[in-house]
Amino acid sequence: MIRLLAASFVLLLAAPPAVAHDLQFTDVRLELREDGTFRADVACDLDALALGVDSSADSAELAATIEAMPEADREELVARLADLLKRRLRVRFDGEPAPFEVSLPERGSPPPAGRLPSALGLLARLEGPVPASAREVSFFASRGFPPVRLAIARGGARLHVQVLQRGEESTPAPVRGATEASRGRTFVRFLALGFEHILPAGLDHVLFVLGLALFSQRLGPLLVQVTAFTVAHTLTLILSTYGVVRLPSGVVEPLIALSITCVAVENVVRTRLGAFRVGLVFAFGLLHGLGFAGVLAELGLPSRDRLIALLAFNGGVELGQLAVILPAFLALLGLERLGVPRRQVVVPASVAVGAVGLFWTVTRLMG
Repeated sequence: MIRLLAASFVLLLAAPPAVAHDLQFTDVRLELREDGTFRADVACDLDALALGVDSSADSAELAATIEAMPEADREELVARLADLLKRRLRVRFDGEPAPFEVSLPERGSPPPAGRLPSALGLLARLEGPVPASAREVSFFASRGFPPVRLAIARGGARLHVQVLQRGEESTPAPVRGATEASRGRTFVRFLALGFEHILPAGLDHVLFVLGLALFSQRLGPLLVQVTAFTVAHTLTLILSTYGVVRLPSGVVEPLIALSITCVAVENVVRTRLGAFRVGLVFAFGLLHGLGFAGVLAELGLPSRDRLIALLAFNGGVELGQLAVILPAFLALLGLERLGVPRRQVVVPASVAVGAVGLFWTVTRLMG
């Protein structure tokens, strides 16, 4: 087991590190200004958008490509980018799109310490007039952008906060007042965000629950483990959201990765469920709950319906976990009925899972 883990870990270390801008959300701050204009600051990977490539591409290479262009070509690229943003983004007043101009305030400035290089920056600024008779404002970004975290403000006072799925338009907010999404919309939105945090965004949580499914020969032991994990992460998710328990992500994330390896190792060295296994899963569930709480903090919970959003997010997480566990359990059961010895599947799969967890543990500790 140790040799297999070591060999897998060496292979993983040989892979190049991720060097793309990690923008899981498109952060948008829409300011309604006293002079009758609006300004929307949109955080996104402008280099990738301008070149028409995926945002997972190497950021240094994209920046070097743009900076190596002749000046005329670079200006043409920026003009095309502005046109693209005008087509894919909308600021609507009373349902009608407002015209706006695009500027790139970070273009040509050195990136802040610790941030990957970017030729055009990570901020697009949209500015335009607010119609004098406007009553409501909304924002839309096409599906080509990550989910949007939107804040609408006037005179420094926040009027509206919302998290949007890809391609979703925001709830109209009054231009001169405050509002929040209905409880039903809040529940559905955070339920979807919780599911999305597992599938496809939460590969570390997916591998952990997959390790639980690999261990269980019968549905009963699997349900015991899943219940212990659910109770634990629900507990710390609630406590952390309300500020009772807090741990920095620099501590939580490496421990979550280590939990994957620990479960994988136990899958290999043990064959029966015992109290130690259930206790281990419960302890690791506490850690995963702190990780979920960190995601919720990034999303920004609505002040009025905080508990509804929290429970909905947790429900979405549970649905995502079930979408991983049940197919894996049924697949293993099917292979057994076809005559494939279970350990021939469980051991190599657990070794692979454990190696990935070990790799993540080291890379997260290294920052």
